Amino acid sequence: MDELPAADHRYIALAPGFPPMREPCAAVHRRRRDRRMSAREASRFVVIGAGLAGASAAWRLAQRGHEVVLLERRVPASPDGSSHGSARIFRYAYEKPLYVRLVQQAARGWAEIEALKAGRDGPLLTRTGAVDFGTDRDVPGLAAVLAAEGVDHEVLTAAQARERWPQIAFDSPVLHHPQAGVLDPLATVLAMLDAARSEGARVLTGWPVARVERRGAGFLVRAADGRRVEAERVIVAAGGWLPALLGELGLPEPFLRAFPPLQVRQENAFHFPYRQEVAAAEDWPTVVHKGGGMPVYALPGGRDAAYRGHKVAEFNGGRRLASAATQDGIVDPANRARVTDFVARAFPGLAPDPYAEATCLFTNTPGEDFLVDEAEGVTIVSACSGHGAKFAPLLGELAAEAALGGAGVPGEFRVSV
Repeated sequence: MDELPAADHRYIALAPGFPPMREPCAAVHRRRRDRRMSAREASRFVVIGAGLAGASAAWRLAQRGHEVVLLERRVPASPDGSSHGSARIFRYAYEKPLYVRLVQQAARGWAEIEALKAGRDGPLLTRTGAVDFGTDRDVPGLAAVLAAEGVDHEVLTAAQARERWPQIAFDSPVLHHPQAGVLDPLATVLAMLDAARSEGARVLTGWPVARVERRGAGFLVRAADGRRVEAERVIVAAGGWLPALLGELGLPEPFLRAFPPLQVRQENAFHFPYRQEVAAAEDWPTVVHKGGGMPVYALPGGRDAAYRGHKVAEFNGGRRLASAATQDGIVDPANRARVTDFVARAFPGLAPDPYAEATCLFTNTPGEDFLVDEAEGVTIVSACSGHGAKFAPLLGELAAEAALGGAGVPGEFRVSV
């Protein structure tokens, strides 16, 4: 037997600045499940982790009629994970056509979750356009991929781009695609959890998973304090916590031996104020710049930046960790200096003096591809290599496909056994 408490009409405040969400009563949950089970057999899933991937998996599985319990070690979109805050880049520009096609699929999911959210508390995704440039950015190659996949874009000279965006000092030809933008990860997690709950899923917070044990045809998921939940299948969306948890999931040895090495980084992000003589955030595209051995991304910081500054960070510029458990949340002064120097050179529209800063986790695979695969009832959906947020509504679909034996997961995301 699992030890889930009976649901009631209590209100749960999940994060500062967001209103409490009402949790439907257990009877309503049972009625919803019974209606779906009359059409198709349901399975009991436990999802570990309430970041973007885990919230999406819970939503998509519940949407398909499955009984879902989501376990989160702290709170959804926890500040010590990879899905917190108000600003991530949504873009189509990839060198690999696979990811462009996946962004196109994800865009339909964004429209779906926006419709379910019905405009409450502002949009989840704001279109700002994006510019890619720099001496090491393959603008012609990116443009060719976008053209082949039917994505609206244009290539500009540096002079043309400077005329359009004088707040940016362009140093190479520029790829611009207007459908890119900024997404709000915290609000997205909460919206997907609302959608999952409306389909009967349950979310338990303050529930750190210690191990997963095989019991007969199913699993027993245990917390360190002795709490436990039974499951027929388990989905693990633990992000930077995965390396420490991997050996406790009951995964078969061949799968573990073939599992790629994961690199967790404590990344640093900085907010720089807009100069008064230039327009505010709505006139800034998102930026990906590669040159001088330092890849940088930048975007309007939104709520995290008190709506008065730009978020700028060096991609994979943070220190390596054994797992999320060893993070300290301390910003690297050398990284701050590098990013500030870049801002002084590349962004005349920003004052090169950061007024806010934070850390975040990246969990990378060797080739920066995602990991979505299943082995004997346990599905791993994790390691999004610092570029997964834009795929959030799609990640749950991929997790469900992997868990249920579907053919919708790209081979590049599988573990070769």
